[in-house]
Parts: sequence; C-alpha cells; structure tokens
Amino acid sequence: MSPQDVANQIRDIKALVQIPDNSIFIFSFLVLIAVIVVCLIIFFIYKLIKNRKINDRKQWYKILENIEYSEPKKSAYEITKYVRLLASNEREKRLAYEIIESLEKYKYKKQVDSIDEEIKVKLSTFMDAVDV
Repeated sequence: MSPQDVANQIRDIKALVQIPDNSIFIFSFLVLIAVIVVCLIIFFIYKLIKNRKINDRKQWYKILENIEYSEPKKSAYEITKYVRLLASNEREKRLAYEIIESLEKYKYKKQVDSIDEEIKVKLSTFMDAVDV
C-alpha cells in the first residue's frame, strides 16, 4: 500500500459524532408514570374499602340476636321494629305478623309482665327463617 492510498483512507474516516442520549429522561418519565399509576390504584382500593356499605340486614339481625328481655316493653318495641325491617318474603312476613300480634299486649301499658317463652320461640323460628 502506498502512502497516498493510506492518506485517502484516512480522509474517508469521519470524526466521531455526538449522539444525543435521552435515556435518562425516558427512564425518569416511565418511573413518574409508574408512581402515578400505583398511587391511583392505592387511592381506588382505599375508596372501595372505605365506601363499602355495611349490610343493614346483618345489623338488624344482630340486634335481634342480642336483644335483652329484661325490659319487656322496650324489647317489644325493638322486636317489632327490626322484625318488620327484616321480613322480606311472604313466609317471613307471616311470621313477623304473628310475632307483632303477640307483642301487642306488651306495648301500650304502663306495667307489663316479662315476655312469654312462646314469643321467644316464635322469634327464634323467625330468625332461622331469615336469610342474612
């Protein structure tokens, strides 16, 4: 190879060109998007848990389960209220009507006797029939 050929080859070599490197910006942008998405997911899960509606029927059922029979007049009113609220189908409504009719003698008097075992059994039957 002659020195002139080498010189021609050297002239054909171009200088290094700077290639813009935007990878740090792209990476930062992707990290920011990922953080925003994770925050939105956490926010929606929090809202879902916070706004979950408490089932009223379960609460009424629990109140009827834990009713105190020590104050018969108050118990009669509470049983009447929650039995009416819980009764949804025809069978439950019929049982509720029977319970409410039997509780009438405990409601509108100043002094009342303790609640009969028959009413407690009817209430127990009603509680077994209710789907909560």
